[in-house]
Amino acid sequence: MKVYKFGGASVKDASAVKNVGNVLANFGGDELLVVVSAMGKTTNGLERLAKAYFENKPEKNEIYKEVKQFHDQIIAELLSGSFNHSYDDIENLFIELECELETTPDENFDQVYDQIVSYGEIFSTRIVSTYLNEIGIKNRWMDARNFISTDSNFREGKVDWETTNRLISGKLQPIVKKQMVVTQGFIGKNKENLTVTLGREGSDYSAAIFAFGLNAEQVSIWKDVAGVMNGDPKLFPDAIKINALSYPRAIEMAYYGATVIHPKTIQPLQHKGIPLFVKSFLNPEAEGTCVGVEKDKEDHVPTFISKGNQVLISISSKDFSFIVEDKLSKIFELFAKLNIKVNLMQNSAISFSVCINNDEKKIPQLIEALNTDYKVKENQGVELFTISNYDEKSQAQFSAGKKILVEQKTRNTLQWVLGV
Repeated sequence: MKVYKFGGASVKDASAVKNVGNVLANFGGDELLVVVSAMGKTTNGLERLAKAYFENKPEKNEIYKEVKQFHDQIIAELLSGSFNHSYDDIENLFIELECELETTPDENFDQVYDQIVSYGEIFSTRIVSTYLNEIGIKNRWMDARNFISTDSNFREGKVDWETTNRLISGKLQPIVKKQMVVTQGFIGKNKENLTVTLGREGSDYSAAIFAFGLNAEQVSIWKDVAGVMNGDPKLFPDAIKINALSYPRAIEMAYYGATVIHPKTIQPLQHKGIPLFVKSFLNPEAEGTCVGVEKDKEDHVPTFISKGNQVLISISSKDFSFIVEDKLSKIFELFAKLNIKVNLMQNSAISFSVCINNDEKKIPQLIEALNTDYKVKENQGVELFTISNYDEKSQAQFSAGKKILVEQKTRNTLQWVLGV
């Protein structure tokens, strides 16, 4: 049993959807679960729609039309005849979304966000499933929310592993053994039957969750790159493919900001020893990258990871006292309360600095709360740059001319917070 995951770029238009059909026809096989993301930049459009709906802005209708026209165009190009009733279910989904936009939104924006943005994966999988059936690749569409159970932490749902594993192994696995299943990434539901998303770019994580419950033999994530590269090719033109990675190194790379793998994806796979393959849907015959090899068999090449849109916050006591355990515990309580993740931290006797993702809602709340007891200095628009398996050459190459605000080194990893 295998799990394949196709991201937004792999289904960005009708031609891309047809390519997915070709990949599945030639490399699919029996007992396959296919996880599909929203098409192209649909999630971005639905995020704008959720905001306009929540704020009751008139442009919500125009944004809705843009999203619908984008999908209508793809469907039109996929139709084998002049008209096909197979796509009626998708039209009904848009009517359902349009009706929801006429209701009064909940007061919790994150809850509203999840109910609206999740339509992207539903639209996408309905279209892909219908197209595959049309060309003879028989499959069954299923709703991921019937199997992935979460808490009510909207936009960053935590998986109820006991319930989820029971549902996947007990109800989904027998179906996958009989026929291919197409389902969604990114979404689950809570005990109140409300949709909860798993965090931005969470479809990789969904694939790992399904693989865990299905006891899959492997997971393949199909990308528009040759595999896991040692740097983003858009930023590092000389980037090379890494052929083999251990689980720990892949987890570290994802945590530091490597966007090719979602940070939460690896751990469920590591727990059951399920290998992960990152492959190119543009060149499906190529080997790609295998994640899950022994540490001594991985490729020990330097990796370069840039994480932009960061904020560096430096905290010091107003009364010149030390930043010690009692103060740190209160600071971290505040981070937890606001659900803020720390990407890098450094402390001395009288100060404590953190590098965190920029968030236009959370950062002002954090600064306001910290200002009560501390002096706070803030640097907006900084970059977190990480070199794993660094050496003198790579260190010198990327430090030249840079304004280094914070530097941290371990035996294998070098990190800089770079100012503008």
